[in-house]
This record gives sequence, structure tokens and C-alpha cells, in this order.
Amino acid sequence: MLTRDGFARHFGLKPLFGMVHLRPLPGAPLFGGSVDEVIEAALADAKEIAAGGCDGLVFENFGDRPFAKNRVGAETVASMARALAEVVREVRLPFGVNVLRNDALSALGIAAATGAAFIRVNVHTGVMFADQGMIEGEAAETVRRRATMAPGVLIFADHLVKHATPPPGTDAGQSAKDLRLRGLADVLIVSGTETGAAPPADRLALVRAAVDAPIVIGSGLSAENAGVFADADGAIVGTSIKRGGDVDGPVERERVERLVEAWRGFR
Repeated sequence: MLTRDGFARHFGLKPLFGMVHLRPLPGAPLFGGSVDEVIEAALADAKEIAAGGCDGLVFENFGDRPFAKNRVGAETVASMARALAEVVREVRLPFGVNVLRNDALSALGIAAATGAAFIRVNVHTGVMFADQGMIEGEAAETVRRRATMAPGVLIFADHLVKHATPPPGTDAGQSAKDLRLRGLADVLIVSGTETGAAPPADRLALVRAAVDAPIVIGSGLSAENAGVFADADGAIVGTSIKRGGDVDGPVERERVERLVEAWRGFR
């Protein structure tokens, strides 16, 4: 598993990863009919993220709402692999893959094909109740398949992921320990209740006290609240770097630069 020092060696001190929210892909209800347009939009966002000073990228099939609970279709995997390959050929930053809602195996396959540094897994251990129903972690299969499919790919795993509710009686500290020590997650992600919402500051402190592991903020980071999360080892940012703070809008370089400047003050 990755240590905090190892995380810094991999990605730099307190790295910022900019989200590239892919437009709807083939097979999704809102697909616009052109994969080329999906790629053009993704490339434009990735260029703004890189020019603004972020340290890496995260790609996810954000436009494919409503999301499949576990396995996505072959058309989703193929489209994501093509889009990522085209974008990272031009934007040379470390990057990760998240296949929504919880398809870690497809994410591993895409990572192996495109050279991704990590995958993000929304529910790696335990159970969460989401708009897709009950989602169960598949850490045992994911970690074993990684060993044969993409052994160098890291696992960034969400702790009590957003847009979901844990079962009654869940111990947040114990679930963090299980995620790290039993699920073998390399990095733990702490997010708010929904996309664009910041986590409570005490959530970060709770996870930090529970495990000695790299912890990344997974939603809601902004130039205004960067200091609240200065103890995090890194962050994944999306909504706050979009035009007008609209998650469905394009990334704006000026917003990226503003956030990068604020965050770097705590490195």
C-alpha cells in the first residue's frame, strides 16, 4: 500500500487533480451522437486544467446518468479508453480513471490500456445505499484482478462516498480502518454529501486519526475553503473550476489558477 511519503513521491506535495467530466457516451440516454465531440470537450477541459497548474487529471463517465450500479457496457469501456488515449496523448499529466457508478474492473482495464496511474473506486469495501440501490464493495476481486491486469495501478477509494448513505450503525472510524487495512486501498478519498459539496472538516480529522494513509479531498474544494483542508495530502477538484461553478459547464483556466494559488499556499 502507498504511504504518505510514497504518495508525495508519486505525485508531488499536495497534488491537485482536475476532473475531466466526460460528456454522455454511446449507450447512455443523453448521448449526443458523436464520440468526436466528447473527445473535443474532454481535451479542451484537460488543456485548461493543465494550463492552470494542476498536477494531474481524473476522467469519469459523468455524463452517463443514470449510472449502472456495477458493470457498465462494452461500449462505455471502449469509448472511455478511446477518449482517454486521445486526450493524454496531448496533455501529459498523471491521470486516473473512475467508471461510475462502481465498476472497478472496467476502470482497471481502461487503466491498463491507457497508462493511468490510478483508479477511483466509489465503494471499495462495505455497503452503501445510493440512487442505484445497494452497492457492495468488491475489494477482494478488485485487488486480485489488479495483480494480473495492471499491477502498478493505485487504488484511490472513497470513504463513505457522496450521493450515498451508509447502513445504520456504521462506525466511520472503523470503516476507514477497514478500507485501508482490509481493503488495501492506497489512498482514501473524503468527500461531501454530493458533487460540489465540501466534506465537514471533522471528517478529514476523523479519517486522519483512524489511519496513517494518504487522504485526498474528493469534492467541494475551492479557493475560499482551501485552508480548512490543509491537512489533506491532495485533492480532486471539479465543480469549483467550472464556469460559474456549474458542474456541467466547461473548465476555466482562471478558476484553476485561483484554486492552485490558494492550495499551494499550504504546501
